[in-house]
Amino acid sequence: MPETPVLYVLNGPNLNLLGVREAHIYGRETLADVQALCEAAAEGATVVFRQSNHEGELVDWIQEARTAAVALVINPAAYSHTSVALLDALKVLTIPVVECHLSNPAAREEFRRHSYVSLAATGIVSGFGAHSYELAVRAALRLARERSAMPAR
Repeated sequence: MPETPVLYVLNGPNLNLLGVREAHIYGRETLADVQALCEAAAEGATVVFRQSNHEGELVDWIQEARTAAVALVINPAAYSHTSVALLDALKVLTIPVVECHLSNPAAREEFRRHSYVSLAATGIVSGFGAHSYELAVRAALRLARERSAMPAR
């Protein structure tokens, strides 16, 4: 693991509207609040925090993380349920990938219960509101530390 590890936190469509959009489901925290929470949870790691409503841009950032980051946290939002492109990009990564959701998709509409992203994720954190990100960041960095301590095969 590099001296100052880099963690990517990527956010999918409509997450730029956190705090405004369906607060009864997603909470009142804004995306800026979530970013601050992630940076505090990263305990010295550099957090590259990005959001896009565009699938291709998320794919580009996932590919960038392949060589720039020690781990990736992703809240693919609605793309969880539709994007084979995100799945294919994530499958190339050899770093830990933690899928993160503010709500619990398993307790919501039937169509939200399947995530393509989950097929490539090391783990999933969901249902804790903005604190899902804090848990996901801590888990991703812990996995990265554990992997870097393992002897090469």
